[in-house]
Amino acid sequence: MNAALKRFRIVAWIVGTFLILLMFVAMPLKYFGGNDTMVSVISPIHGLCYMVYLVLAFHLAQQAGWRFWPQTVGLMLGGTVPVASFFVERWAHRKILEEHPQAADPKVRTEEVV
Repeated sequence: MNAALKRFRIVAWIVGTFLILLMFVAMPLKYFGGNDTMVSVISPIHGLCYMVYLVLAFHLAQQAGWRFWPQTVGLMLGGTVPVASFFVERWAHRKILEEHPQAADPKVRTEEVV
């Protein structure tokens, strides 16, 4: 559970950062500045990171034993709205620590099903 949570948290921050860059820097440059270079660079990176985010979010929800609706779906949709992934990451972290206190201690090793 520790590793799944850590992987998810890192990717959630990466996805959120690239989505903010895409929406608030690259898209205005494209539509108001006529320069689509940043969109063509940032959007594939965000798309790839979001695919990884979806897999890790699903894996984390399965490890935590969450139902598909609304926890897993909400977790997976967190990377689609700018800044939402930061809030969803924090919510998931708190919820995991409430439900599985052993996840707070990185020295605790539990068998993870991959």
